[in-house]
Amino acid sequence: MDFYIFLFIISVLFSIVGHGGASGYLALFALYGYAANEIKSTALILNLVVSLIAFWSFYKGKFFDKKIFIPIAITSIPMSFVGGLIQLDGNLYKNLLGYFILFAAILFLADFKIKKQIQFNTSQSSLYLIGAILGFIAGLLGIGGGILLSPLLIFLNLTDQKETAAISSLFIFVNSFSGLMGLTFNGLQVPHNLIFLIIIVIIGGSFGSYLGVQKLNKLILQRILGVVLLLAAYKLIVI
Repeated sequence: MDFYIFLFIISVLFSIVGHGGASGYLALFALYGYAANEIKSTALILNLVVSLIAFWSFYKGKFFDKKIFIPIAITSIPMSFVGGLIQLDGNLYKNLLGYFILFAAILFLADFKIKKQIQFNTSQSSLYLIGAILGFIAGLLGIGGGILLSPLLIFLNLTDQKETAAISSLFIFVNSFSGLMGLTFNGLQVPHNLIFLIIIVIIGGSFGSYLGVQKLNKLILQRILGVVLLLAAYKLIVI
């Protein structure tokens, strides 16, 4: 029962900041002994559900900037598909996952908000490159890539927090779908209770995304997520 409670909490917290929650699901599945060949596909499916719910909430709030999203998505979608085609050894995958979650935890715990006086000259070609790199990582590890895109957008002063949430949520959705398509070429494997897992994250994602559009202190929530991911990374890497 505690597994399902944690799953619900993860979907709520991540959807508040416009994320699908894949890094949280991956950590949870790994800690509870899910088979390695089920972890990526299940996390991507749940990611699809929650990220779509989150995007719709932020889109209705008119926080979506397609001028930033389109060039990033154009290159990320095919590269996510390529990443999804790659099958990693179970132990290698869990080690890479552990270090990625550690990196994601650092991003959540660090303050990447730069003073507005500092301006970055981010060209269109730079956005294409960012999309390609994040897309490949997303497909390879079974995530949506938003956990890396969000702090990057804020760091470059391209968007504010709610605009970042809107862009990241749709970015996560399209890359999760593309990565999932790549996984199908090697045979998609999911747990027997997948439908129940989907129902839980639909409820959690709907509640979290509703809260996310309201005036909540997202910085505190990001710190909480960072601590949770830090503990999960320690469990995967050290123990």
